This record gives sequence, structure tokens and C-alpha cells, in this order.
Amino acid sequence: MAVNQESVSKVLSVLSHPLRRDILLHLSNNGEASFTDLLNFLKVDTGKLSFHLRALAPFIEQTQSGKYKLSRAGESAVRVIHDVEGWAEVADVQGKASSSSLPLASFQKRMFAFIIDTSLIFAITLVILLISSVVVLDIATFLTNSISTVLFITIGLFWLYSTLLEGFNGQSLGKRIIGLKVVRTDGKKMSYDHAAVRNFGKVLPLLPFDLLFGWRIKDNTFLRYFDKFAGTTVINLRA
Repeated sequence: MAVNQESVSKVLSVLSHPLRRDILLHLSNNGEASFTDLLNFLKVDTGKLSFHLRALAPFIEQTQSGKYKLSRAGESAVRVIHDVEGWAEVADVQGKASSSSLPLASFQKRMFAFIIDTSLIFAITLVILLISSVVVLDIATFLTNSISTVLFITIGLFWLYSTLLEGFNGQSLGKRIIGLKVVRTDGKKMSYDHAAVRNFGKVLPLLPFDLLFGWRIKDNTFLRYFDKFAGTTVINLRA
């Protein structure tokens, strides 16, 4: 079935205004909001808000109490907005990479992100082992073998966790919290194989050597040797 391009253009035109996107995102985050709630949130006058609410008629509906909420079309529109925001971020990163003006993340921020991620995986490892010990009712064995077992499982989970999340969108939980992102230095989209290679250097026995050889490179783009080997670096999204 042929798509009505005029209708597509009208939808894109409605979503092109930042204030309308703010309304939809606010309703998505809060479920519903009154006219007064929206006025206080957007800091606009009554006439301006009324105008934009009329433009958003296909995407919002009113409850019996008179509050606004997203319609089905509005929920789809929010997903589109999130997708476009992601594309815009990638396009911006790729543009910066191609112009060799990447906002490189500092060693301190990368270390904070690493500590957050390591702490998370360590906690998950302890929970897994504790549950398994309770299931087999063998607490003594768990305590006896805990150090080597915890270390082995933590290293494996950490590599898998970092590879999957960084390969997907360049951000582990720690990097997202600190505002960092892994990117390829050639400006192309981050991939799982590049993430897998760079994260080998984070394995605890290799990490000191990874940092040492990275320091000897004398290039701020590559604080770790495995970043240079993988052709990746870490940027600061809040620069």
C-alpha cells in the first residue's frame, strides 16, 4: 500500500517543534498532566500552549478529569522522538570524529565509570554465588572457594557486560551515568567486535600493562593500548 507522503510530512512538521516534543515526552514520563501542569513545566503563556496542544491533537487525548495523556499515536511518536535523538547523537559523534575534534574523556572520568561498572558486576557475582550456595546447601564450600571463584566469574561477566553494552550503543551503565561514550576513531558505528577487543585490556591481569603501554603511546586519544588496537576511544558527551 502506497504511503501518503503528504501525511508523513504533516506528522514530521508537527514533531519538528521542540516545545511539542517536550509536551509529548513530559506526558510519556508522567502518564498524564493538566493544562496547569504543562504551563508550569513549559513556562509559556496560555495562548501559546493552547496553540501547540491543538497541533498535537492526533497524539494526545483528554481523560474524564480533563487531563492530557498520550494516545496510541502519541506513544508511537515518542518512540520516534527517542530514535531521532539517538540518530542525532550518533551523527554528531561521527561528525566530530571525522573532523578530528573529539571531546576526549579524561582519565579520572573513565576511572569513575570503570569503578561503577566493576562494583555492579562484583555485586551481581556475589548474588549469583550466594544463591547457588543456598540451593546446594553448601556454605562451607562457598566460603572456601569464594576468592578464586568470585574473581573468575567477575572477570568473565565484566568482559561480557562491557562488550554487549558498548557494542550496542557505546555505553555501559557506568559510562551512561558519568556521561561518556565509546566511539570508533574512524567515525563509523560502534560494533561488538571492536568492543570485544578493547575490553580484553580491562581484564584485571592485563589492565596494568594495558595502561602502561597506552601511556607510552603518548596520545590522549588512546589512554589504553587496547583502545588503539581496536581503533576506539572514549568521549565526554557533557563537554
